[in-house]
Amino acid sequence: MEVQQRTLQKEVGLTLATSLVIGTVIGSGIFMKPGKVIEYAGDSTLALWAWIVGGLITLASGLTIAEVGTQIPKTGGLYVYLEEVYGKVWGFLAGWVQSVIYGPAVIGALGLYFGSLLVHLFGWDGAWKLPIAVGTVLLLTVVNSLGTRYGGFVQTAATFGKLVPIALIAVFGMWKGNGQIWGADSGVAAEISFGAAVLATLWAYDGWMLVGFMAGEMKNPAKVLPRAIIGGLLVVTLAYLSVNAALLHLMPASEIVRLGENAAGAAASHLFGEWGGRLISVGILVSIFGCLNGKILAFPRVPFAMAERGQLPGSRWLSRIHTAYGTPVAAIFSQALIAVIMMVVSNPDHLSELAIFSVYLFYILAFVALFILRRRQGGQTRAYSVPLYPIVPLFAIAGSLYILASTLLTNPVNTLAAIAITLLGLPFFWRGQRKMKSADASR
Repeated sequence: MEVQQRTLQKEVGLTLATSLVIGTVIGSGIFMKPGKVIEYAGDSTLALWAWIVGGLITLASGLTIAEVGTQIPKTGGLYVYLEEVYGKVWGFLAGWVQSVIYGPAVIGALGLYFGSLLVHLFGWDGAWKLPIAVGTVLLLTVVNSLGTRYGGFVQTAATFGKLVPIALIAVFGMWKGNGQIWGADSGVAAEISFGAAVLATLWAYDGWMLVGFMAGEMKNPAKVLPRAIIGGLLVVTLAYLSVNAALLHLMPASEIVRLGENAAGAAASHLFGEWGGRLISVGILVSIFGCLNGKILAFPRVPFAMAERGQLPGSRWLSRIHTAYGTPVAAIFSQALIAVIMMVVSNPDHLSELAIFSVYLFYILAFVALFILRRRQGGQTRAYSVPLYPIVPLFAIAGSLYILASTLLTNPVNTLAAIAITLLGLPFFWRGQRKMKSADASR
């Protein structure tokens, strides 16, 4: 991937930066995950604490990565950060995981959540869930292959749709409900794991990594960036807590677990009647559709960048750009193909957990990189410094390690599969390195 110095206009102020934080984080998780969090936590009190802890881990992570991003002023994100600090192999593995696990798993989970909610909304047979999910992913894959202008239009149209259902359910749920918010049992005789509950919330908070990439476009990153991250994530955390409290106020915790991804739609019908509930459900669908479109638009850029450097199998094909539309069409369709396979063999909850576990393996390395960079650079002046250093990055590391360890114990199959697929990337890296050495020797 060609690494270039930032030459972007510094036009992003606090208001825009904060709204971007909120917009990139809020997606499907708040509507799809409340039941799963309660199930894992065992009762509503621990479930609400899981949402709080997830928000704190996300906040600490975002603040830490923001400094890493300002100290490595190059485009490319996690892929470039790890390569710069740890060497080529770690940068490659980060890109490999984003290309073959994280990106496709996120796309697959969102597609399945969309299909499930659409089937529930219209009362169709459950057998239609997978075909609708696959069809939606393929439709948006084609749309984004036709140019970023079309994908960007879909993304803009979906932005406000995600906020309306959250506000209506939170406000009217707390107003009209009279159920037990604290101490309500999940009603499920399942293995309780607070770590798994927090991992489920991190799906809803995912997207924060994009926030640190905006530092080069901010008028005063030292002031704007931490304020935007803190303000934006506090708003998101408050919104998530409000929706969960409203759901618990409207229906028993055991009912939320039973309804699963359809709990928010059922709550909307309870509050606003059948047609009002349908309208809110449409808003939720718009939110998920827009989130899915954004992922399909952005994720293929990682395998495309790696293919340009000849690092992936089939790099010559993956690096192709459509002659008419100027899009990395092969990389876009490769992500969709892997996502469809995952959708056929798995379910959205497993895919979302697989995605978060796999990427947090590398987030931790990025958090540790902050200490390495500070030691390398000594007392140099920084455009932005993480507040409460070293407490904040240490909390991000400790929280992430706790989540990974808990997930490894409670869901060893998924986690070991993620680790195995990660390690499968090493032969491709070594093969690429040998090719480069042979090419250099023949010159």
